Amino acid sequence: MQRQQLLAELARPKKYDLAIIGGGATGLGVALDAAARGFSAVLIESHDFASGTSSRATKMVHGGVRYLAQGNVSLVREALHERGTLLRNAPHLAQPLPFVMPSYRLWETPFYGAGLKLYDVLAGRAGLGSTEFLGRGETLGLLPTLRPEGLKGGVKYWDGQFDDARLALALARTAAARGALLVNYCEAAGLVYEDGKVAGLRCRDRESGREFPLAARCVINAAGVWVDELRRQDGEATGRAARPMVAPSQGVHLVVDRDFLPGDHALMVPKTADGRVLFGVPWLGKLILGTTDTPRDDLAREPTPFGHELDFILGEAGRYLRRAPRREDVRSIWVGLRPLVKPQGDDGEDTKSLSREHTVLVSRSGLVTVTGGKWTTYRAMAEDVLERCFAERLLDRAVAGVTADLPLVGADVAPAACRPLSAPPGLHLYGSEADEVAALPGARHELGGGLSEAMVRFAARREYARTVEDVLARRQRLLFLDAGLAASLAPAVGELLRQETGADPQVQAFERVAQAYQGLPNPGV
Repeated sequence: MQRQQLLAELARPKKYDLAIIGGGATGLGVALDAAARGFSAVLIESHDFASGTSSRATKMVHGGVRYLAQGNVSLVREALHERGTLLRNAPHLAQPLPFVMPSYRLWETPFYGAGLKLYDVLAGRAGLGSTEFLGRGETLGLLPTLRPEGLKGGVKYWDGQFDDARLALALARTAAARGALLVNYCEAAGLVYEDGKVAGLRCRDRESGREFPLAARCVINAAGVWVDELRRQDGEATGRAARPMVAPSQGVHLVVDRDFLPGDHALMVPKTADGRVLFGVPWLGKLILGTTDTPRDDLAREPTPFGHELDFILGEAGRYLRRAPRREDVRSIWVGLRPLVKPQGDDGEDTKSLSREHTVLVSRSGLVTVTGGKWTTYRAMAEDVLERCFAERLLDRAVAGVTADLPLVGADVAPAACRPLSAPPGLHLYGSEADEVAALPGARHELGGGLSEAMVRFAARREYARTVEDVLARRQRLLFLDAGLAASLAPAVGELLRQETGADPQVQAFERVAQAYQGLPNPGV
């Protein structure tokens, strides 16, 4: 839909079954699950879909190898099952990826290999490939730029990788095809109550300032790391203070050229100098190095990396790669905030932790809040939210969920025909819609980095794009791959968007963002 059509739908008097606040992985998953079951659903997002944490993952679809060491077998089993479901429902955006864990001590190969064999067992029929014990030569054959001094061997295992922002967009468009109304750049201006219960909300279009009332039987707070602000408003309205439930943690990622680790195998270091895990993941023609896990007190939309985080990633990568990446090799540096959930005490609210990874909470007013979790289990999280709504009688129980076997937009393509996600950006990211994109004006006019004029037009016409950042950060991932290149393309992309939408494409605002993605913090700060 075009913007005016979306706003006209918002203005139409209607009582929805669900009103969802937040257009990240969780909110979009709930919208799709609800619409697929036949519920009427509306979702609003104050910025762009997946513009926060959901576009800044390490690009891995995984069961969580490190959780095995914690003994959380049920969590790993669930995530491995969901990994298989995701790879099946979006083969153009999520694919298997082999990882190699090098061993520099004799005990590491049998020790970690045994755990990864258990990983295979837990995956069962959803496994992607068998874990293999590697000799020194085999390890170097798969990771030729690995530091050879002291290398004893390694272990090869399988997980998955994906394009997080484009997957979010596929969820949004699939939900819309099932009847859900989704509007980005539309913020929640306040909750509406009837007899002390949440009965809807007021939303505001950020472009025009126009407000719309939305009546709903059930309101879902899926705002990620920002859920506590809405919970605070709910507590003030009902006279019951809500205890903060999110403790944000920052994850930093660096992007360098693929020649630091060529090939189609990822690097996994299970225990770095400070006990964390380091990944080197080939993705869209570049190499992602990360990640960190640093507490943050603020909730900035564009969080900045600390100098010690940059030093840590570069230093650890240098311990394992023959040619150590340096500060000047960084093409882009980006940060995501993880919504880690604090333990909830008895503060008068009905709480229920559905797993160690995500939490669903229902306040006295009936506001449903969901946060935590990870991309891999977004679909299971959505099912948990719907089940909680049924249990609280906020919704009438309907048919069972159907999203386990629901292909997403663009998925009508054989997995064997999909180009690897390690390849540079191109039409392969559109799956079965590639021919439609190629038929648009400007399909043969490449602006740079694999981006054509036709892709920009498709983003505006079919993919909800409003700004240059929408296109260069999330419809195409150039901001995350090479911030300098993305900045150079901003004026041309802005002109095309202005032709398509008639709105301000916010070129200068994007250029400031791109400058931040190129800027490196001072060492050790």
